[in-house]
Amino acid sequence: MKIVVPKEIVANERRVALIPDAAAALVKTGLDVLIESGAGEAAFFPDAAFEKVGAKVVADAATLYGQADVVLKVQRPALSEVDRMRENVVLVSFLQALTSPDLVERLVARRITSFGMEGIPRISRAQKMDALSSQANIAGYKAVLIAAESLAKFFPMLMTAAGTVFAARVLVIGAGVAGLQAIATARRLGAQVWGYDVRPVVKEQVESLGAKFLQFDLGVADAEDKGGYAKALSPEASRKQQEMLAEKTKDFDVVITTALVPGRPAPRLVTKETVAGMRPGSVIVDLAAEAGGNCELTEPDTIVVTHGVTIHGPTNLPASMPIHASQLYARNVTELLREFVKDGALALDFEDEIIRGSCVTHAGEVVSDAVKSTLAARKTA
Repeated sequence: MKIVVPKEIVANERRVALIPDAAAALVKTGLDVLIESGAGEAAFFPDAAFEKVGAKVVADAATLYGQADVVLKVQRPALSEVDRMRENVVLVSFLQALTSPDLVERLVARRITSFGMEGIPRISRAQKMDALSSQANIAGYKAVLIAAESLAKFFPMLMTAAGTVFAARVLVIGAGVAGLQAIATARRLGAQVWGYDVRPVVKEQVESLGAKFLQFDLGVADAEDKGGYAKALSPEASRKQQEMLAEKTKDFDVVITTALVPGRPAPRLVTKETVAGMRPGSVIVDLAAEAGGNCELTEPDTIVVTHGVTIHGPTNLPASMPIHASQLYARNVTELLREFVKDGALALDFEDEIIRGSCVTHAGEVVSDAVKSTLAARKTA
């Protein structure tokens, strides 16, 4: 069986789906690993490093795709990449299937078995495959560094001969993986940190990192879905949340937003009026920029300055740390491979929760219930 890794074609994507160490482990199991020339260079993994561990470097993508049994990618493929794949090939990547109906339809037409890394279920056995978490950790860490660089203040408290400099006040909105990492990183840099999440159950996690927890009464009984993600709020609860956050954010030097609802636009948490009420010199880093932003004034991959507040809207922070991002992602995908490649052959067991949860298309059909519903809604709209 041939496992192939093409070069990522999305602008500014520096990650690679497999690193030499991971490729070596697959080669030892008897699998053939083929890497497109230059696929790892942006992540500082040269062709020679792959060849040294027994992988084969292929000069161009067309030849690579023509030999593939399994394709490993980071970013969802362009339609042109899907068209290069052979029928019945297996594709593993982030697919963003809930918001990519055209891609899903093309995968079905090409009879490609596709696995979306964002669909890995949140169960103990699947933690080592959880690419969303591994990459969100990086995003949360890097968001704080961006904020610290932009803020015209120190993060830590300093006792100097010229007097005391008080620590920066940081609010992290959303206490998922990215948010918790942002809280931990801001604490390491010496800031005073608060965390907020619509799910009261995460209070203990926030406080365990040395931060304080903001808690509002939104009149919501159950704010968490079965996957552990925050549910979308009602319009009334959303309005109340905006008002309460507006009252609090004016007290902070840095606001980092990480709130996302899978398959939906990012919840609007910080309005333009809220930004206008913040102190000049404050910084917002919006990690939901790609999904529309938690801040009303966020522009993807752009730095906006308004009312003296600097707003960052990065869309792919893991790609800015490609060595570790690729290392972690490679571990995730190879662990998933072990679930459905047995003795060098494909062995799909749709009774298995991991296979069933992450598989989007198979044998010319959509097999994901969530994606089926999305496609059906699109056709009736």
